[in-house]
Amino acid sequence: METVIRTKYEAISPVLDERARRLWAAAESQAIGYGGDAIVSAATGLARATIRAGRAELEQGVTATKRVRQPGAGRPNIERTQLGVKKALERLVSPLTRGDPMAPLRWTCKSKAHLADALSKEGFSVSATTVGHLLHELGYSLQAMRKSQEGTSHPDRNAQFEHINEMAADFQQRNQPVISVDTKKKELVGDFKNAGQEWQPKKTPEKVQVHDFPDDAIGKAIPHGVYDMARNEAWVSIGLDHDTPAFAVASIRQWWRTMGLQSYPHATELLITADAGGSNGYRPRAWKLELQRFADETGLHISVCHFPPGTSKWNKIEHRLFCHITQNWRGRPLISYATIVNLIGSTHTATGLHVKARLDRKGYPTGGKISNAEVKRLALKKSKFHGEWNYEISPRKLAN
Repeated sequence: METVIRTKYEAISPVLDERARRLWAAAESQAIGYGGDAIVSAATGLARATIRAGRAELEQGVTATKRVRQPGAGRPNIERTQLGVKKALERLVSPLTRGDPMAPLRWTCKSKAHLADALSKEGFSVSATTVGHLLHELGYSLQAMRKSQEGTSHPDRNAQFEHINEMAADFQQRNQPVISVDTKKKELVGDFKNAGQEWQPKKTPEKVQVHDFPDDAIGKAIPHGVYDMARNEAWVSIGLDHDTPAFAVASIRQWWRTMGLQSYPHATELLITADAGGSNGYRPRAWKLELQRFADETGLHISVCHFPPGTSKWNKIEHRLFCHITQNWRGRPLISYATIVNLIGSTHTATGLHVKARLDRKGYPTGGKISNAEVKRLALKKSKFHGEWNYEISPRKLAN
């Protein structure tokens, strides 16, 4: 809301005189309702008293007049009474300015009160409110940080994306399953606050713990998802123990037995797209060993394509499944495992997403080591293009 008001104000403020500016701000505040003065003031830099005065004028009825202020009203411009105050303020702010100093919109992390105090030590007499007005005039605004820099990307990042797309298109054209897999963020199970809001009877918010201490939790939930790209359906295993490669492949195995085999009864191949790290990353030997066991059980030739490091957000499961699960349970405490299973299982979208979920109570201990001899016995064939990211695992009874 504040951003919208600021955009509108910046567009029309050059043609507004003081009275029109006051009345416009008051009209916007009235349209917003409760809290409108604060929002409009933060967006425009106008004092709340000014906005209140504008509302009083609107309530009395606005009449056309060439007079901007009441006779004798208004203070002298601070730049006339205290020469150099703007330059002094900008000098204080600029060492703490982030980003490009030549950008039209800059921002400061120093509070208005601290800046007013610093100006007073230089001989100026200004209030924190006046400092706010001056900062707006100088092109500053308070802004939060935005995650946008991914760091140095791999030189073959785009080429790997193209390779994954080509592989997926080829498999789907031949009616062979293509799945995207990953582990969602672990969740504490108990009466803890969950981000978001939900419709409730007025003044009856659901009460939860003040602090999210793990010791107070019933346990932790580890949702591992398998998303079928062609059919827009998914399987989610909710683990109770550890997020290990064995757990990740067990989730894929459950998807195949419950949904995949029924949907692809004649499949001989399976393409898995996964992140570069985590339990289904390209480095863990256990991930490849568990996939080999799965291939031996099912007779499927399993191709795997990993997204380059730092590009997990491009994995389909993130924005085709996990975001909708988060939206579905927003504002609800995950008080039990049954609650989590039911909320995930009831996730659906207008595009027809269908989800099944089940609790996996098995233990998946960590710390196991895979010997070199076990690795040599894998029926693994690496691709000529980045074999560490792209490889195929065949059933050993067919490979021998």
